[in-house]
This record gives sequence, structure tokens and C-alpha cells, in this order.
Amino acid sequence: MPTHFSQPDSSLNTFAPRLLTWFETNGRHDLPWQQHQTDTPNPYIVWLSEVMLQQTQVTTVLPYFARFMKSFPTVQDLAAADWDTVAEHWAGLGYYARARNLHKGAKQLVDIINETGEFPQTLAGWEAISGVGPSTAGAIMAMGLHRYGVICDGNVKRVLTRWAAIDGDITKSATTKELWALAERLTPRESSGLFAQAMMDMGATLCTRSKPACLLCPLQDDCLAHAQGRETDYPVKAKKQPKPSKFSNALLIHSIEGDILWLQRPDNGIWGGLWSLPLQFVEKINGNASVKTTGKKQAANNGKQSNVPIDVRSNEKVYEAEFTTAEQIINEWLAKNNLVTETVSNSLLTDAPIKHSLTHFHWYLQPHSLTLDAKQTAEISKALQAADINIIWLNADEAQATLGLPRAMIKVLE
Repeated sequence: MPTHFSQPDSSLNTFAPRLLTWFETNGRHDLPWQQHQTDTPNPYIVWLSEVMLQQTQVTTVLPYFARFMKSFPTVQDLAAADWDTVAEHWAGLGYYARARNLHKGAKQLVDIINETGEFPQTLAGWEAISGVGPSTAGAIMAMGLHRYGVICDGNVKRVLTRWAAIDGDITKSATTKELWALAERLTPRESSGLFAQAMMDMGATLCTRSKPACLLCPLQDDCLAHAQGRETDYPVKAKKQPKPSKFSNALLIHSIEGDILWLQRPDNGIWGGLWSLPLQFVEKINGNASVKTTGKKQAANNGKQSNVPIDVRSNEKVYEAEFTTAEQIINEWLAKNNLVTETVSNSLLTDAPIKHSLTHFHWYLQPHSLTLDAKQTAEISKALQAADINIIWLNADEAQATLGLPRAMIKVLE
């Protein structure tokens, strides 16, 4: 049964020609990963850029892309690099699972190239690579191999929902299916790479989330949302629940020489594989910071922040998942040795802790400081290394220069 589209055939048939004419004159043609002006496209460059551009703006990606290409000019270079080097190059770009998938995907691609002599040549072949979904695979086929490929990313969905006045919630599978069907209907068999780049540019430069530049749009004559004056009503998306907030102490544990203890976080979970200060999670209840302390060291809160070593285990699974083995060892060691950390400012809740927003929650970090003597430094190092935990002692400048640090840790150091 054929899919019904809200636009007439005349509009459907002229969509691509109008868009490509606009792109030729008004599109972006100087982005370093674009392959439409070369006869021998490089799928590695397109794959790398597409992964970086997921949920991230072009202006943010440009310096990271340049740095990656300088250090890893080929997929073989990226596959051969150790994870710490890749993480250090990615640090600050966010959504770190992308970096882990990128590194894993590079190794997969090298295996395929060694076996077949070339990059994957099919949509299914690319979708088998870690972190590559249907739209990314379509982009690589269209722009990285100059073959037929269809994209339907966030920019494309915004353009299509407005042009065709698609009222379905774009987070629902039925709407996603409708949008993919429309994208496939509109994408020309020839020049699908140009069309993909044009659609990306349309969403990024004209059909923007707020204040779309409709008067400059080549599709304005038959855009249904524009005709109704309802451009910003699309795409329709269920309202997100407010993000929860979490509170943590970020421990700056110094050696007598001034170095700071850094932990490499587990591969799974937040900041997987990156380096972080030890964290103490604090549960906020009724506007106050509620903490649970170990052994005899019970803290009376009354809304005030305690410097007593905190047992941050919580009934909430999310806290348990984030309280790593390394942090448990550190917390118990501090309590055993009756060591207290001093807050760098007066109160976790009242003295503007560092705010860092992640996909699913806001994280408030309060720096706490403690200096150990040589014996204590050796003892805590030994305890962590006995549990096969990767640690390193570096001062703030060295850590920023050589480690893959999440942006939140850089905020703490600053």
C-alpha cells in the first residue's frame, strides 16, 4: 500500500531541484569534511565528521575535527592509537560514548579493509559499525562514497515536519517511519550526496529551531507550516520532564609536592574511560544536602554541609551506579584515617557550586581539598592499585595538557 503524503506530486517532484539550486549558490562549500567537490571521496572523513556532529554544532566541531585529522589522518592511525590519546583529543566535546564507539569503529573498519581492501560499500555494512545508525550510514553512503544514501537527522526532521506539516510526535516510531518515507521519496537517486548536504545546510542556516529565515527559503511557496504561520510549532515533540539535579563533592587530593590524584573512570557509565577527580555523591532532600556517614562518624546536617568523610551510597540506583569502586576505596580510606576534606567554598548549596549539565541531569560540583603527606600518598596509591584501578598524580596544568578530562573537571580546576 503506497504511503500517503500531505504534499501534491508537483511539490514532491520539485523539492530536490529547488533545494539543490539554492545550495549551489547559498550553501556551505568550505567545511573541511565536505566531499561533494572531489571525484575520490573519503568515507573516513565523512564518518568522523558525522559522529562528531551528532547533537553538536559545526562551530564546536571544527577545531576538534582539525585536531583529529592532524593526529589521525587515516582510519588506521585512529585504530592504532591508544584510548587515552583518543580521549584526550575528544575531551570537552561531550557525549563521550561517541568517542568510545569511534575508537571501536576504527578497529572494525581496519579489519574490514584488511579483509576486503576497502571501506564497507553498503548501508548494512556501515550500520554494523559501532555507533553508526541509519542516518549516519546514509550520510556516509551519499557523501563519503557518492552512492545513493538517505539521511533523516534532526535538521532534516525539522525541515520536513514544517514543509509537510507533520503533526506527529517525532519521538514516536510512527512519526519516525513517516519522516523516513518522506525523506526517501524526496532524495534523488543521483546527487543524493549533494542533496544530503543541502538538507543539512537548510536546517542549520535557514530552517533553524527558532526564528527560521522563511523569506530566504527556496521551499517557502509550498511549506505548509509557513502558510499557516506555524513554523515554530514544528517539529512536534512531547515536553521533556525537568532534568533532576545531583550534587557531588569533587575531591582535590594533593600530594605534598602539589600533584593531584586522578582516577580513570570505568568504560561504562558517565565519562567512561576519561580521567576524573574522585567524587562524593550527596543526596539532596527537601532543599538540604543529606549525607550518610560511615561507622561512628554520623553527621548532623540540619541543612549544613559536613566535612566528615561521606558514605555516599544511596537507595537510588543511579547513585549506586555512579559511586565507583575507586571512590568507595577512597571514601573508606579517608574515614579509616580520620581525614577530612575542606570545602573550597562555604556551602554546597548556598555558595554557587559549579553547575555542569549532562543529557539527563544537572550536576552541581563542590570542590573539596585535602593534602596528604608522603606516607599517606603512597598508602592510598597502593590501595587503589591493588584493586587494578588506573590512577595518576599530576598537577592541574599537566593534567589538562596530557589527560582526557571531562569539561566538568576543567571547570573545577578553573
